[in-house]
Amino acid sequence: MGGAPLYMDKQGIDILYSGSQKVLNAPPGTAPISFSERACQKVFNRKTKPVSFFLDMTWLANYWGCDGKPARIYHHTAPVSAFYSLRESLAILAEQGLENSWQRHREVAEYFHEGLENMGLKLFVKNKNARLPTVTTIVAPPGYDWKEITSYIMKNHNLEISGGLGPSVGQVLRVGLMGGNSSKASVDMVLEALRDALRYCHKSKV
Repeated sequence: MGGAPLYMDKQGIDILYSGSQKVLNAPPGTAPISFSERACQKVFNRKTKPVSFFLDMTWLANYWGCDGKPARIYHHTAPVSAFYSLRESLAILAEQGLENSWQRHREVAEYFHEGLENMGLKLFVKNKNARLPTVTTIVAPPGYDWKEITSYIMKNHNLEISGGLGPSVGQVLRVGLMGGNSSKASVDMVLEALRDALRYCHKSKV
């Protein structure tokens, strides 16, 4: 949300949510969420009772004032301060302009990808059109322990680079450049940290 073109209605997406801490750079804990008209009809006309009070969308819709009913029923204590910070993050994005944000994330990602390839590193997603402008997956350098690389960078550069998830565990390094961190200055910092790690981390000769 805010980092790449996304058209919920045009793409036929029924339910869409995002994390406040990603491109929006708000504190974690809130998640903007949207339901299509079709999804709302499904939720409001379900025949079975939701198994989770926490995720009961009919109750939450009433609490949020989204069901058209005049009376609202208490569901939980809302994180009001977090909502104020989320609102400010959305205001900053609106002020910058959605298209401008998309363009900046794309240009910074391309700059990052070029820098990685110039270092001899390979990108996990070979098709350029399928790559995300917000998260880059780098093929774990052969002969290195990816955990040693990420630990070294955290200890010596105070940067957090993650490993893979699910079937890509042990195969990739993941770097997120989102929101305020999507800049060429941030890219240069990450590239230097990777160069340093590859110089000092143990490389197997096997």
